[in-house]
Amino acid sequence: MVPDVAGLFVAACRAEMMALKPGNVHVHAAGHGMTVADFLASADVAAPEIARAGAPVGERVFGAVRATRVAVGCNTNLGILLLAAPLARAAELPASWPLPDRVCAVLEELTVCDAEATYAAIRLAAPGGLGRAAEHDVDGPATVDLRTAMAAARSRDRIALQYADGYPDVFGIGVACARVMTGGGSLSMAEAVYLEFLTAFPDSHVRRKQGEAVAAALLAEAREVRRRVEAAPSAAVRREHLFVFDARLKWQGINPGTSADLTVASLFAHGLEGDGSGELEAKDERHDGRPAP
Repeated sequence: MVPDVAGLFVAACRAEMMALKPGNVHVHAAGHGMTVADFLASADVAAPEIARAGAPVGERVFGAVRATRVAVGCNTNLGILLLAAPLARAAELPASWPLPDRVCAVLEELTVCDAEATYAAIRLAAPGGLGRAAEHDVDGPATVDLRTAMAAARSRDRIALQYADGYPDVFGIGVACARVMTGGGSLSMAEAVYLEFLTAFPDSHVRRKQGEAVAAALLAEAREVRRRVEAAPSAAVRREHLFVFDARLKWQGINPGTSADLTVASLFAHGLEGDGSGELEAKDERHDGRPAP
């Protein structure tokens, strides 16, 4: 059966928005001057472009960024779209192959045209803190295929690393965690996956915008908070640890955006594999029973 690529993409984006993700945008607390409504609208308008059957990866990314710009007027989802486009293209390949193998096949076939379209998408999205690159800068013409261009940035950008190395974090960390969470738990699937990424390596969005020292300090603090969450005697105490950490990060202006992007990609991949995708259907409510804003 062919998966509902657009529906699974929207479900993954919604599940991530409904999760209490410390430092990131979510329904449980305001922050960073961005609204949940913008992110949900972005998912809705981007989904048809990400899922456009037969379209090359670069065209999917550019179409989705353009649709997002028209809908909300700012960059809400560039990292998500960069990660989702190869996954959506891979979903069109024979289902007899494991999804990671299909993703690798898609990455191996990326072209200079994919790079051109993706460069244009990045320029249109205008992500904060991007800066200039010594080679394959997005402000210039593409001279190599998209995977080669991404490989040049793999040491400084975790999304680029996925392209270069075959989505090791998405499948090895995110999807692996989602499979374990299918049976349920005190945290939602999206929250558990997000914490896996937040405590696995320095967030490259934080590192790009605020430097190595801030990213390293965030990693250390996240690991300590996770230890407290796992040792907490009740769900209420676990939630309180996450709320306090969330408020502190937002007060400091720290937004672990790459961890959130990888979370969406992992939930999307998990859904495409057909493993409990119904669990991505998020309820628009707080975990403590209060209505979401």
